[in-house]
Amino acid sequence: MRAFVLKKYGGPDAAEIREMPRPLPQAHEVLVRVRAASLNPVDYKIRKGMLKAVQRYKLPAVMGNDFAGVVEALGDGVTRFAVGDRVFARVAKDALGAFADDAVIPDDLLAPMPASLDFESAASVPLAGLTALQALRDELHLKPGSRVFIPGGAGGVGTFAIQIAKWLGAEVITTASPRGKALVERLGADVVIDYTTQAFEDHVRGMDGVFDLLGGETLKKVFGVVKPGGKVVSIAGLPEPVTARKDLGRGALLATLFWFASYGSRAEARKRGVTYRYLFMHPSGAELAELGQLIDAGKLEPVIDRVFPFSEIKRAFAYLEGGHAKGKVVVRMDEHSA
Repeated sequence: MRAFVLKKYGGPDAAEIREMPRPLPQAHEVLVRVRAASLNPVDYKIRKGMLKAVQRYKLPAVMGNDFAGVVEALGDGVTRFAVGDRVFARVAKDALGAFADDAVIPDDLLAPMPASLDFESAASVPLAGLTALQALRDELHLKPGSRVFIPGGAGGVGTFAIQIAKWLGAEVITTASPRGKALVERLGADVVIDYTTQAFEDHVRGMDGVFDLLGGETLKKVFGVVKPGGKVVSIAGLPEPVTARKDLGRGALLATLFWFASYGSRAEARKRGVTYRYLFMHPSGAELAELGQLIDAGKLEPVIDRVFPFSEIKRAFAYLEGGHAKGKVVVRMDEHSA
């Protein structure tokens, strides 16, 4: 099978398309013929070696974190799926493998593909959608009347986050460029701040929570827009001790490393009377099925910026790394696309 394989950690040339042996499903695993796969910032961070402290992969490794496709074979004990089912999934964190003609995945990470979506749109959902759901519902505990600030709302996770926050009943304030303003308003944003001409910290106050998608200077400033007792959840800052224990299931050594790494953010949060949390999302077939139901009910819409053929996946990475995608970037397995 064709696969996009990480040979070593580094730049764009550290990974390439090559032929690899087709995987076989073991007990409670499913073999899926991949029809489309989604690119995420974590993919190029893995390629660059930025996550080696968290997860080291045995190289060469097939890259990719989420996909949509058709069930081809079942391992022993699989009862919830049948050959021919259309499915989508976020792969296991320690496995990768979505950027290939075929992928093997534990059955509890799979979910039926929304009937209303094509493969490219379905492939865009798992990692970004689950990240937004877990941050907003499980960490920020948004409810009707909550006020949440989501800087960077026009990106891959942001487009899901705005819609999920509105579904949970929250008021949503976000930032966008003039090019992204119409998109985030269509998705439900109540207030849109033009980050090219306005400083959000001059306009945003009294938030119950912040979902930080940008890190850097944005993260430094968002602590000042949250009311005392509120919470900042980031996927772009630095991990803290809870991340090691709760998200990664690791012990004191990594928790200590994250304690030092996140000290500045935690100190700023403490000074403002708020909580800082870095989130590593977890794959879940059950939660992905929830997102599928929201999509089929018309309450959640995947936003695709561009679809590339798999043969041009390096160009897709370059486009994503440029940082201006509105919504998700997807690759289509061109030889067997529907």
